[in-house]
Amino acid sequence: MARAVSKVAPGWWDYTTLDPKLLADVAKLTPKDLGQLSRPGFQVHFYDTIEDFYLAEALEYIEAWKQSTPDNPAGICGPIGPTEQLPLVARIVNALGVKLHDAHFWGMDEWVDAKGKPVPMDHPLSFAKADKEMCFNKIDKKLRMPDSHLHFPTGDLNAYSRTYDQVRCVVMQGGQGEVKHWAFNDPLPRTGKYKDKPPAPAEYRKLKTRVVDLHPMTIIQNARTSGGGQVALVPKQAATVGPVETWKAERVSIWHAGNHDNPFGQRLSAFMISKRLPDSSCPMSLLADHPNVHFHYLRKGIGTCETEMH
Repeated sequence: MARAVSKVAPGWWDYTTLDPKLLADVAKLTPKDLGQLSRPGFQVHFYDTIEDFYLAEALEYIEAWKQSTPDNPAGICGPIGPTEQLPLVARIVNALGVKLHDAHFWGMDEWVDAKGKPVPMDHPLSFAKADKEMCFNKIDKKLRMPDSHLHFPTGDLNAYSRTYDQVRCVVMQGGQGEVKHWAFNDPLPRTGKYKDKPPAPAEYRKLKTRVVDLHPMTIIQNARTSGGGQVALVPKQAATVGPVETWKAERVSIWHAGNHDNPFGQRLSAFMISKRLPDSSCPMSLLADHPNVHFHYLRKGIGTCETEMH
């Protein structure tokens, strides 16, 4: 049976092309049902307050960095969606006097300009700029890691990719976008050999850090969440960490505060991972094959999928 055409971007694959019965079943999931999706290799966690949620996310940085030693360096790959944890990370490091001289950090993505180059740090939407301003520049200079231990997907992307073989990535954090991506691992355009069906999960998982074309849904979302709705300000391409590097992370940790994806999306990816239903039209579902995935939910951000007029 032919796959459906996307309801939001006919020239692309996305989750709206999945089996309608699957989509209908997912919409019925309650928060209690979400908690019951945990299985070996996939754990679901809930937080009752926003303070506890972001504190737990920040503590993953400390957990990873405290494992780093000169002869066994370790670090964390972190997102710009969400960002609320970043100032907390700096505050904890400073308060506890955690020395980060051996620790590492990876930024997971960066915007690419119209010339195919990563945007400079003075660009208003620069992710590296946000990481430094919200976290690393706030850390006491006596405690900071060397600049050479900060890895961003800019310049030589193959060199960036190789750092995942040189340093233990204890955890890769992320949020989930409305197109169900982590980092900018968006669904692919519906062209060429992918005209009638999206890439097989095993094929998509071969993708490394690279420059990608962004799904229209991703562009709209980032304009809404980061640019006050200025779609023209949002680049059409980005550099992103790939599945290859993601599978080198010992743990993948996804944080759902209810701001970056909607109630339905928060349910869909968890259900597909739990039931081992990977499909590259819903990229987050590919984590069904990763051995250690954790989804974290702010309970009040889960919402419902009931029809309600506003």
